Formats: sequence, structure tokens, C-alpha cells
Amino acid sequence: MVRLTALAVAVVMAGVCQSTPQPVASPTPSPSPHTAVADAVLQQGDVPSGLNLCTGSGPFDTYITNLQSSQPELAGRLDDQWLSLRTQGATGAAISLFTSDNSACTAELAAVSKAKSAAAFVAVFGDEGQADRAWQTGVLGFTPPAPGELPPGLSRGIPTGLGLSAWTYDRSPVRLACWHTSV
Repeated sequence: MVRLTALAVAVVMAGVCQSTPQPVASPTPSPSPHTAVADAVLQQGDVPSGLNLCTGSGPFDTYITNLQSSQPELAGRLDDQWLSLRTQGATGAAISLFTSDNSACTAELAAVSKAKSAAAFVAVFGDEGQADRAWQTGVLGFTPPAPGELPPGLSRGIPTGLGLSAWTYDRSPVRLACWHTSV
């Protein structure tokens, strides 16, 4: 009986000594910060030499204001399109324009045929659903092609190298790539 009691005490002691350790509390991870909209557009190092940054590049509101004096009709159209994007949930936007000819800085994109240029527009939305709905309705007059639509010069999806939602248009003198992504 003494052995049984000693064995029972030893088993209880072994059980107590092997209790599950309490997990160490770790801090809740904070979400990674998003890229600032002005940093997501093309930068000088992204474009070929010979292309210079246009005045007015930066916040989209600034770009529109810059166009008011030289291109009021274009500025009005862009302002309406920007209002539409804000109505759909856009909270900020930026544009960068680079060109070999300063006259292209205040012209409609691709309207000056002899100038080489590159442009990027980035809009920020409150959530992915808002961004996707805006993307499907078109951004600044560029609407994704209808499913199955593949006119000459158009590529869609994976072959573009830019993702499922992307489309590219390559027809002289214009090369255009449109896609949406989370940054």
C-alpha cells in the first residue's frame, strides 16, 4: 500500500510538472503601410533619358489646375472624370507626365504625335471592391475591353505580363498599358 501511495504521489507530481506552458503574448502585427500615391506613379529613373518631367505632375488636383489656363476644356473633362472616381470611392490620385516636347505637357495624352512621352496615373480607393468597380467602368476614359473583344493591337490578361485584369494596346504611335493592383 505504501508503494501504491508513493507511486500515486509520483504520478501526480509528474503530471503537475508537465503542465502546458502558457503561450507568450506577442504584439498584434500592424498592417504594412501602403505606398504613397505620389510614389506609385512613374519616377524620373523609370523613364528613358530625354524625357523630362512636366510641370503639374503630382497630385491630380494640381495637374487639373495647371491645365485650366491653357486647356480649359481638357481640364473640365478631367475634373469631371476625377469627380466620378471620387464618387466611386477614390480618396487620392497622382499623375506623372514625362515628354521630349514641353508642348505635350498640356495636351491630351497622345495628342502630340511627334513627341515621345510616358504617363502614369494612380488612384487610391478605400477598398478593393470600390477600386474594381471603378476599374470596370473605366478610368479617365480608358475602359477595359469587353470579354472576348480583341481588336488589332490589344492584349488582355496574363499575356500582358501585368496580371489578369490588365490590358495593353500597341498601335503606332500609341502604346498603352492599363492594370489595377494593390500597392
